[in-house]
Amino acid sequence: MKARVKKDTCIGCGACTVIADKVFQIGEDGLAEVINPDEKELEKNGEKIQEITKDNQENVVDASESCPTGAIELTE
Repeated sequence: MKARVKKDTCIGCGACTVIADKVFQIGEDGLAEVINPDEKELEKNGEKIQEITKDNQENVVDASESCPTGAIELTE
């Protein structure tokens, strides 16, 4: 599974950082971004994409479903 935050949709509410704090943080721009120093980080159109480990997948799915603007995109 891969996750990214769509910056043009994110409002920086921080729900994802509470639910999946090992994967999401609020960046310097006040918007959420994916983090995970133990994972391979990729760049796609200026947005960070992370390969999510199995132990973090449940929290990342919960964070995505809880995002009020649908800014978290998950792909396989």
